[in-house]
Amino acid sequence: MSEKPSIVLVHGFWGGAAHWSKVILELSRLGYRDLHAVEMPLTSLADDAERTRKMVASIPGKVLLVGHSYGGAVITQMGNLPNVTGLVYIAAFAPDDGESPGSITGQNPPEAAANLQPDADGYLWIKPDKLHESFCQDLSKDEGLVMSVTQKAPLASTFGDTISNPAWKHKPTWYQLSTHDRMIAPANQEMMSKRMNPKEVLRLDASHASLASRAAEVAALIDRAALSPA
Repeated sequence: MSEKPSIVLVHGFWGGAAHWSKVILELSRLGYRDLHAVEMPLTSLADDAERTRKMVASIPGKVLLVGHSYGGAVITQMGNLPNVTGLVYIAAFAPDDGESPGSITGQNPPEAAANLQPDADGYLWIKPDKLHESFCQDLSKDEGLVMSVTQKAPLASTFGDTISNPAWKHKPTWYQLSTHDRMIAPANQEMMSKRMNPKEVLRLDASHASLASRAAEVAALIDRAALSPA
């Protein structure tokens, strides 16, 4: 059996590192002790990739990167570091050279697109009364309320930031696809996962927030990726 790598969890838009809380507990129960959850500014792909790169570079030994939503674009951009053993995408963007999250979204706009609202400073929010139905409809209303109040809006311009030299072309990959996702259209997830030729695609009848609603299955996929032979 392969030695377990360190795991770095990378959040997406409208959330922070705490979105991984249930997955962290599940991974801990599976025996993982070297867990990290980066907190990104969500100000640009360059800023977010650099923040994540610094964390990964500070970790001795092998690292498995796990990205949710826009976090998938981040690990795609910075995941070619030599100590990165693989990439796990959780209902995530996996852009190719020259693509951005926005350009992919435009191919099949998500159900919840109408529920996004920019503010005067250029940040893009999910309308508070629409976050539960848009982002995490398979969680309780209480959990949806907390996610709504604590949502971390990205600068809208980040949607247009493009990828160069995507790491999924060079590293082993795994993909969890949410078939009831209203934020990243399942058709776009199918396209992105298929072209990267992953070692496994896990389909869950889950919302975009599968990391919270299906944490045990998500953690099991991460575990399989961590223990996979190089």
